Amino acid sequence: MAFDVLPGDSASPVILHVPHSSRQIVESGLFPEIVDEELDQLTDAYTDLIAEGAASLAVLRPWIFVNRLSRLVVDPERFVEDEMLAVGMGPVYTHGHAGRRLRADDPARDAVLLETIFQPYAEAMTTLVGQRLAGTGQALVLDVHSYPTARLPYELHGAGPRPPVCLGTDPFHTPEPLVAAARAAFGDTGLDSPFAGCYVPLRHYRREPAVQALMIEIRRDQYMTEPGGPPTDGLDRITRALAALVDAVSPVDPVPRTG
Repeated sequence: MAFDVLPGDSASPVILHVPHSSRQIVESGLFPEIVDEELDQLTDAYTDLIAEGAASLAVLRPWIFVNRLSRLVVDPERFVEDEMLAVGMGPVYTHGHAGRRLRADDPARDAVLLETIFQPYAEAMTTLVGQRLAGTGQALVLDVHSYPTARLPYELHGAGPRPPVCLGTDPFHTPEPLVAAARAAFGDTGLDSPFAGCYVPLRHYRREPAVQALMIEIRRDQYMTEPGGPPTDGLDRITRALAALVDAVSPVDPVPRTG
């Protein structure tokens, strides 16, 4: 399976979405000689461990949706008309972090990847958000990412600040109390620089205000050795901060909905 859904408490509206933590590659036309370097530069290493650790610490366990394939195979957070197509990094990357070719153009191959990996992923995430809405009356997607300390060539908006934690927001889906809770949990944060926005399934995007979302981009020097090296002592601090955010946005006296 290209993804896993790790169950949380039935009363929790929180989904920790981890799309870019995996280094797992399957046959998809990638040029093998450059894959390892691209994985080091583009993988949000250990963000799955951060999410799973935070879930175990939270008072009310959140749900976790984690991608088990590398974003180099298919990036589930890109769309067919994504602005990242300009640098060859739409749903199926043709170019890597420094503009080098990752794979040859092959529309037939890409169509298969979208049908067999991208679409089932999107449908499963849409289903999980719908289940949290039905079960608790809301869904809160916390998108767990990391980003490099130094700007990479592919970044379209990387000229601005690079805070220890960047909070990506959406004017429809990110209410101010959610931002305030994240600031309180993580401390030194910035908004929408160098990365902006947050992931919401298209079925709910700009339609369902009960779906809230926030992207959490952790600067990699805060918890690991760059690029692609081992975690540092900061991993525990970041994990506890994410757990504190989960607790802050979870219901205090949860009562699951029955209908």
